[in-house]
Amino acid sequence: MDQPQRQDLHRQPGTYRAVHTRSRTDTCTRALLEAISHAAPEAISRALPRATPQARGRFGSALPFTAASRATVEAMALSSRTTTRAPRPTIEFTVLETTWLNPHLVRVRLGGPGFAQFQDRPETDKYVKLKFTTAEPESHPVTRTYTVRRVDHAAQAIDVDFVIHGDEGLAGPWAATVKPGATISLMGPGGGYSPDPDADWHLFAGDMSAVPAIAAALETLPAHATGAAVIEVDSDADILDLDHPAGIELVWITNPDHSVSAVADAVREIDWRDGRVHVFAHGEREAMKELRRVFFDEHTLERGQVSLSGYWARGRTEDRFQAEKREPIGQILPPA
Repeated sequence: MDQPQRQDLHRQPGTYRAVHTRSRTDTCTRALLEAISHAAPEAISRALPRATPQARGRFGSALPFTAASRATVEAMALSSRTTTRAPRPTIEFTVLETTWLNPHLVRVRLGGPGFAQFQDRPETDKYVKLKFTTAEPESHPVTRTYTVRRVDHAAQAIDVDFVIHGDEGLAGPWAATVKPGATISLMGPGGGYSPDPDADWHLFAGDMSAVPAIAAALETLPAHATGAAVIEVDSDADILDLDHPAGIELVWITNPDHSVSAVADAVREIDWRDGRVHVFAHGEREAMKELRRVFFDEHTLERGQVSLSGYWARGRTEDRFQAEKREPIGQILPPA
């Protein structure tokens, strides 16, 4: 069967002109783990269908509940109560090269002897915590979380893409000015999302901060995959040529005024296909709240179908954004 013709769309909010061209853990998965920790089979039965595909695969062996499977649940509960997560080792990498992908996105390739200690993961949104030090006189150690765009085992290197907004922050200015030979320490990787191979179609949505994870996911999809990817950028100059299956509609939204509903409005415009969708939507916090309404109120999706998270918040420093995750304003999804 012939592959459908590739179609890339470029839309601007309002006009929609078309140009054919661990916090990361899902809330429902946390509910599942809570049920397991209390060895509560009935609660697990309720939580399992809503959890992520990875969690269903790991814990689904406990269903249906027989005497034998109850023992499995109790063993899981004991493990969750007594197992202490080993601290992630700190790895020192060397900067090999930097490449500007567009005016606001720079790729830093990291390698050197430290690569031998890097334990790759299967998730497409795997991330690392980079270690920085704040400016004097404070000079406090801090970490910044970034997606690993690609792991190149042949070259023994990893690529990390950084969004640049002038001199704001710590990581962006570092990536914009760092030279080959410099070193940086990191912890990880962690990860929580991969495209569900059993999904009927896929939907990706986000801004420039989500491009590395979206691009990595698109590259892993089979050639026959269908769906859409909606990506918000500041200007036409930020649009990238991303590899994606022909059946994935790639939609770029130029939003220089930073309308908080731009991505959600664009998602409303796509062709909502039949069957079970698997969603990856990450980016600016308030824009993700708008998408929450689309996915759960308008389309009544289950929690397990959606990976939804805020990577950052407009008008907030990284430290303030992280602190607000524990406050009502920082909650993307209500507790399960």
